Amino acid sequence: MLKTRVVTAIVLLAVLLPVTLFAPLGGFGALIGFVLVFAAWEWAKLLKLPGVWPFAYAALAGVVLVAYVFAGAPRGDAVSRAAAVFWMAAAPFALLRKPTLVGGAWRCFLLAAGLVLFVACWHALVAARATGVIFVLSLLLIVWLADIGAYFAGRRFGRHKLAPAISPGKTWEGAIGGWLSVVVVATLVLAAHPGVPTVAGVLVGRLGIVGAVLALSVLVAFSIVGDLFESLLKRQAGVKDSSQLLPGHGGVLDRIDALLPVLPLAVLFLN
Repeated sequence: MLKTRVVTAIVLLAVLLPVTLFAPLGGFGALIGFVLVFAAWEWAKLLKLPGVWPFAYAALAGVVLVAYVFAGAPRGDAVSRAAAVFWMAAAPFALLRKPTLVGGAWRCFLLAAGLVLFVACWHALVAARATGVIFVLSLLLIVWLADIGAYFAGRRFGRHKLAPAISPGKTWEGAIGGWLSVVVVATLVLAAHPGVPTVAGVLVGRLGIVGAVLALSVLVAFSIVGDLFESLLKRQAGVKDSSQLLPGHGGVLDRIDALLPVLPLAVLFLN
């Protein structure tokens, strides 16, 4: 299993890193759109659409993304705000109330919302990449650090369950460890390289130190919300992973679940 995870990770990095670092913006946007079409397929499968309907939904998501691009990516901030409203209102409500999300009115709502979420994700990543490679990597690093810090802090200190009915492995100590990882690394980078265009640097310039820490805290909190929301969908769908597209890693949504809420919120903080 470990060998499979390592091989898959190497292959993914061999594709994603060169495109992120060296490809023109259009090539980067095409890759992100390609990945999000597979994420849309998994989203529909988690919502238990039967037969070929998950493929139809993925095709629809692809058409929507292409149409958005050829329309000149209009009203990107409005799309980001709509996605942010979903993550700030609907997602926490669903996590607290735990309604049946894979059927009935909730499923219809989530299918429609998913199209907005994927467009917002694409817009945020492409806008970040347009700002600079370091900037987009720093944005991704917030989620990666929060996840890594939560994992190790949870294993070492975890005692109090964060959401035992949804994801029994997550703890409050882990969440705090993830938050500390982000804040400490952001502080060290700012101290060592104050002129480097990172997300934390831009936040400090616009919101001040206290405002930047609060904004980073919100981003870390909603990275956890995204993770828990996908866990709830998987639990209700009766599956361990969103798919088996990435051997040893599960599916695309398993890798980007925390990014989906962080990206549109980051856009709003940074604009």
